Amino acid sequence: MLSETELLYTLALQRVKNLGDTSAKKLVRVVGSAEGIFKEKKHRLLKIDGIGSLKLKKLSLTEQLPAAEAELHFIQQNKINYRYFLDKEYPERLKHCLDGPILFFETGTIDLKNRKMISIVGTRKVTTYGTSFCQKLIETLAPLNPIIVSGFAYGVDITAHRAAMDTGLQTIGCLAHGLTQVYPKNHKKYVAKLEENGGFITEFWSNDPFDRNNFLKRNRIIAGLSEATIVIESAEKGGSLVTADIANSYNRDVFAVPGRATDSQSQGCNNLIKSNQAHLLNNAADLIYMLGWGLEETSKIPQQKQLFVELTEDEEKVLSYLQNNQKEVLDAIALECKFPTFKVATLLLNLELKGVVRPLPGKLFEAI
Repeated sequence: MLSETELLYTLALQRVKNLGDTSAKKLVRVVGSAEGIFKEKKHRLLKIDGIGSLKLKKLSLTEQLPAAEAELHFIQQNKINYRYFLDKEYPERLKHCLDGPILFFETGTIDLKNRKMISIVGTRKVTTYGTSFCQKLIETLAPLNPIIVSGFAYGVDITAHRAAMDTGLQTIGCLAHGLTQVYPKNHKKYVAKLEENGGFITEFWSNDPFDRNNFLKRNRIIAGLSEATIVIESAEKGGSLVTADIANSYNRDVFAVPGRATDSQSQGCNNLIKSNQAHLLNNAADLIYMLGWGLEETSKIPQQKQLFVELTEDEEKVLSYLQNNQKEVLDAIALECKFPTFKVATLLLNLELKGVVRPLPGKLFEAI
């Protein structure tokens, strides 16, 4: 946590026009503090690699201090939690993003420690298929207890938040405005429950209004927080495709749900897959397999072997193979059972949920 004085100067630094988070963080690392930056001679700051006169043109404490003092007062009066880029509480994945925010604010009960985290984005004009897929995906992932991140907008965003809350998962809404308002206003009814099951994150100050120009900054946080970004549905152009592009630039996994060639709300997803910018996502098993989830964590979930379990013919084939061969990796199971790998991933997940198979470290599986 920053001292009151250093928080004040950091707020002032955050507000300097043309500077940006990348340069602001570089200055802090070189000079040692935000306060020191404002007190340092400009000609010395100009010697820092990548720091030009244009970026320092608005570096004036007298110009930034009044607004920073007002924001500091708001933070203290409302007991707003914040995360500073050099603090250990700052999200680890976001630390690896060069343009991650120097400082951001949060409300609710967010707990980011040792957690799986995925971002789910998509069109505001979500279809019945997109809604159903999103709900089923989150419901299936629930035993792994991931955090679901989205943008609290209409369509896919709010569907993901609601599905997470309905299954008892933590969910985080990333906002493109300050914490004193709600956008869209119709979503005000979800605020209290979402804060009980996670909360909101924003780098914008308390009274910063909603502005479409803020989406790009908001989207980089959505992409940066998570190990993977999932695009459920998207038209040929849309904000979710921007988020996917940012996630790719951060070397994060991107997944897209395919749709029919004639569906307008699937064009963006289909194009991501076609151009190898996203993995094809048919079900939760694809995600679990690609991210290497479901090994140590799911083995900790109490499982009780049922006396009478209804299995499909394909599930019976996989289970029988494991019973005869003990521990085996997914690819070998697929090869021996003569099923595609993605199908075996689904079958193994189903068998795991039915309590007859369990995952082991090293991407191994065994019959119980």
